[in-house]
Formats: sequence, C-alpha cells, structure tokens
Amino acid sequence: MSSSISLTLNPVPGFCVKSSALQQAVVPRTATSLSSSAPSDTPGAPLAIPKGLKVFVNIAWDTNVPPPSPGSEDKIQKVIRGQDHNESNSDGWFIPVLVSDLRDDKDKAGKPALVVDCVFNPSIKSRTLKEADFKAFIIELALQRVESHTSLELSRQVGTPNIASKGKPVSRQALVPRILFPPGHPHHKSDAKTTLIQELASPTAIAPASKVERILKSATPTWTWTPTKDHRKIRFIINVPNLTRAHISDSTLDVEPRRVMLHVPSLYDLDIDLDVAPDTEPTTATYGRLGEGATELKRFRDLDVDGAKAEWRVAEKVIVLLA
Repeated sequence: MSSSISLTLNPVPGFCVKSSALQQAVVPRTATSLSSSAPSDTPGAPLAIPKGLKVFVNIAWDTNVPPPSPGSEDKIQKVIRGQDHNESNSDGWFIPVLVSDLRDDKDKAGKPALVVDCVFNPSIKSRTLKEADFKAFIIELALQRVESHTSLELSRQVGTPNIASKGKPVSRQALVPRILFPPGHPHHKSDAKTTLIQELASPTAIAPASKVERILKSATPTWTWTPTKDHRKIRFIINVPNLTRAHISDSTLDVEPRRVMLHVPSLYDLDIDLDVAPDTEPTTATYGRLGEGATELKRFRDLDVDGAKAEWRVAEKVIVLLA
C-alpha cells in the first residue's frame, strides 16, 4: 500500500474572509491563478501584488481533508488561547488544511483582487459557525497558512462578506499522506517508518489568534532530473540536507501537470515550472531552475499527477519524486 493516496477535492463553500496585502510581493503565476482574460502563454510569469490589494480567503469543507488530530477539550482550549503552542511537538493537537494557489478575481467595485481557498475537514464546521472564539482561531490559522504557502503578508484587519465564497472553490487532485487519517479510516496507514512527502493536507503548526508567527527566509534547494527508461515519467532528486522528521508535518510537495512546488517552512522553497523558458541556464547538472537540459525537460509530456510518488531518503538527504 502506498503511503499516500490521490484524492479528489470538491470543496463545499463555508464562509469568506476579506483581507489585504500589507506589503508588495511577487509570487509565481500558475495556470490556476490566471484569470479568464489572461493570455494563454503567460503561465509561469511572476504575479506582482501591490500593497493594499484585497485578498479573499475562502474557508471551505471537504471530507477528503484529514480531520483534526485527537485532543481533549482542555488541550484544544489551551491551543486556542496560545498556551500550548510548540512547533517542535509533533504529538500536539493540529488541524490539517489544504491551501490552493492564488487566483485572479475582482472585488464588487470591479477592482483587481486575489482569491485563495483554505479547505478543512467538515468535522469542525459546526463548532466554527457556533463559537466566535473558535471561528477567530480558524481564520487566523487560515491566514497564517496562506502566508506560509505564498510570499504574502496579510492584514489582520479582516472582514467577513455576506457570501459563502468568492467565486467557486477550485476542485483539484491532492496526494495526501495516509498517516494523517485516524486509525480505522479507510484512507489510514499506520506505517510511519517511511514518510512520503507529497502534496500535503498537512498538520499545520497552530499559533494563537492573538499572535502572528513571522516566516523566516527559506533557501532554494538544488535539484536534478532524469527520465525513466521508458521516458514516461521524470525522476526529480531534490537535495534537502537540513530536513528533519520534525519538519515533515508542516511540509508540502505540490505536483501539478507542469509544475512541482516544495515548501518546508523557514527552510526550503522550490518551484519547478516546466513551462518557464531557460533564459539563464547554469552550466552544471545541479541547479535551482530548469538549468542544463531544460529544453529537453520542457518537451516532456505532462507529469503523472495521479501516479506521482515521492519519498524522503534520510540517509541520502534527498527527496526523490517520480511523476
């Protein structure tokens, strides 16, 4: 049995939070971030985000996102109040959340805006809607997760528009580690000896609603690629010498048809876009962009998202992705 499972996400809208960018930023543009009026040849071009741009965060529900880890009410209350926040404690109470890419939209005045989906397991829906403190906690958690997923810094002066979502939450395929599901769940796998790092609905380190954790600058790991013998898949080898087991629960590896994105908070950020032109190619076989052989890589068929497999080889200090 694979340590991860490919699941279809069809998020059900919950409610919407309106924030704004506190600082200007530049983030990679993906196919899902393009508006319908954008030119078809622009994927991979950077998306410039001006200070003050509105950002709508859709809180949505899907049963294929793992539920929160077990925890007593006393434990939950301590986490909400910020009395039990310890990022190094992998056994602490956490709520998995899957964050989409940013996408273009407009506000009700017709001005440019951004939208992002934060998808939770619906087991927390009732409590979120009934308890103001818990809802504020979920909103803060979503904002922090978006900040971690992107280079944005979001305002905590937020509004809640009277809409279930800004546009329709995006359906997508997600590779989710089975170990995040509870024992007895059909998607669960208890073997934690080999942890696969794939597109994670990851247990997010939880911070109190009154505290905003700042994100340290991350490094871009070097990587190489080789085709399989039948040339049907690509094997990526990503060098992660400083990765530890404590980082795994907060790490994500997103696999799209033409893109691979690795994010390890405060440690590594890697964005491999197969459609980006190799305008600056290093001369070595190890690189941080497409590098030597980029033209050949661009000509490859789309990555096998559904059949993608990845593993962290501890002894070799690498992540190996086959897609």
